[in-house]
Amino acid sequence: MNISLRPLGQRILVERIEEQEKVTPGGIIIPDSAKEKPTQGMVIAVGPGGRDKEGKRIPMDIKAGDLVVFGKWGGNEIKIEGKEYLLLKEDDIYGIIE
Repeated sequence: MNISLRPLGQRILVERIEEQEKVTPGGIIIPDSAKEKPTQGMVIAVGPGGRDKEGKRIPMDIKAGDLVVFGKWGGNEIKIEGKEYLLLKEDDIYGIIE
C-alpha cells in the first residue's frame, strides 16, 4: 500500500480493521451509528522512533504490517485520499497480535 504520509517521531499510522456485523441473539442487527469503533488495526507506516537524553534514536518495537490492539480513545483520525486512518503514538498501542 502506497500512502503519502510518513509519520514522525514515535507516531504510527494505522488502518482500523472493521469488525463483522453482529446480530444479537434476538435477531436485532445493530446499526453502524450505534457500533463502537474497532480497537484493532493494521500498521501502515511507522515513524523513526523517539530520542533519548543524549539524542540517540530509540527504535520502534512496531513495524508496518503488524496487527495491533490500541485504546478506544487514543490517536487522531485523519483522511488520506478519501480513506480514514488513525495516527497513534507508540504508547497508545497495547500490543501486537501474533
